[in-house]
Amino acid sequence: MGKTFFERDRGFYRAMVRLSLPTALRSLLSLLVLMADNVMVSRFSENALGPVSQANAVSTFVTAALTGLGSGAVVLIAQYWGKKDQNALKRVFSVGFLACTGLGLLFSAVVLLFPRAILSLVLDAGQGELTAVAQSYLMISCLAYVPLGISTALSSALRGVEVVRVTLYATVVSLLSNVALNYLLIYGHLGLPRMGVEGAALATVIARIIEAAVVWVYCFRVQRAVAIRPLDLLCQEKWAWRDYLRFGAPVGFTDAQWALVGLLKMAAIGHLGGEMMNAMNLTDTMMNLGTMFTFALAGGACVLVGKAVGEGDMEKVRRYSRTIQVMFAVIGVGMALIVMALRFPFIGLYGQTKAVETLSGQMIFIGALTLMGTSYHASCFVGINRGAGDNQFVMKVDLICGWLVVLPLTYLGAFVFHWPLPIVFLCTRIDQCFKWIIAFIRLRGKRWIKNVTRT
Repeated sequence: MGKTFFERDRGFYRAMVRLSLPTALRSLLSLLVLMADNVMVSRFSENALGPVSQANAVSTFVTAALTGLGSGAVVLIAQYWGKKDQNALKRVFSVGFLACTGLGLLFSAVVLLFPRAILSLVLDAGQGELTAVAQSYLMISCLAYVPLGISTALSSALRGVEVVRVTLYATVVSLLSNVALNYLLIYGHLGLPRMGVEGAALATVIARIIEAAVVWVYCFRVQRAVAIRPLDLLCQEKWAWRDYLRFGAPVGFTDAQWALVGLLKMAAIGHLGGEMMNAMNLTDTMMNLGTMFTFALAGGACVLVGKAVGEGDMEKVRRYSRTIQVMFAVIGVGMALIVMALRFPFIGLYGQTKAVETLSGQMIFIGALTLMGTSYHASCFVGINRGAGDNQFVMKVDLICGWLVVLPLTYLGAFVFHWPLPIVFLCTRIDQCFKWIIAFIRLRGKRWIKNVTRT
């Protein structure tokens, strides 16, 4: 394959691995934390898995919104990093931090004030016992949103200047803390009270606080890529907010609205019975396992593409784009095969009923087929287009696909046509079957490269 199509620069691949591997491992460890929660909770009480997973849908929405805001700052930071403008970089750093921590605080307050209203979005109001379990879990776990906002903002900004090891260190500490605290607080070991699902929630909060502390110390005491102090986070510039709202906020809005679409999809699932809720929880976890490396690599691609744009080397940007597209097409096929092969051993970890295991196997098989499209369009939209400053286009595509295709089709299939449950699940992922075509066409043109830095 010629060099015009596949970039042979070894430095490019080394940079991709260096930027993406810690993030991928962090995603894997984060998934293991979620799996540990779910497995321990399901072993504690079979009826607790469904409501806890539905309550976690709210936390998943918050996490996605915070991650989007952090990634929005990365778009600007990566280009200023390529331009070697540290002063402007630090101003964007502080804007991203304030946006993430402020939103985390807002989400915590909303959940604490209106827990039942929030849970009514994802649970049938008639399921009073399940709602009570979900509320007891969510009222505690929502306290993790502020430390999550802090760690997300700082680790995202550091990723923009190619400092990524901290995310792995923090997640390892968080995983070990969470698993140990789950064991102690869920089951009541070492003289501690037997707290059940509330113990799982409290363990999550403590682990998030520890994670935020590790990232904070690394950011201000260890790393040397950018000379920033805690007081710099209070230095706000109007131009930085304007640029962030124009070029970075669309990333946050895209991730937040897509997470809201996911929340509403879970709302539909929450009205289809306990077996569907449990099967959806297992399937979502397996799909996250299948996409974590894809999105981690896409995040690394975003930094490299953004840095090249900041350097003004547009030929390198196009070369990187071609390489990334081919790479992710191959990764998508590989991940689909892996998920198909591992689905039944994975399902067996949860000790669910035969009906749930059968339904989960069917849904994971369908999800695996869509992973090929997910891998390709994620490399484009999350990696190439975002790094090149083409965020508004990505936002428009996700808005149209989520609100005009996925949600209407899911609700029609579930409540009007009463399609079989695996087909309803396919409706929740139908956009993954065609978004790659939109991404392919967009990158054939020239309008997707935009330098968003200031002189």
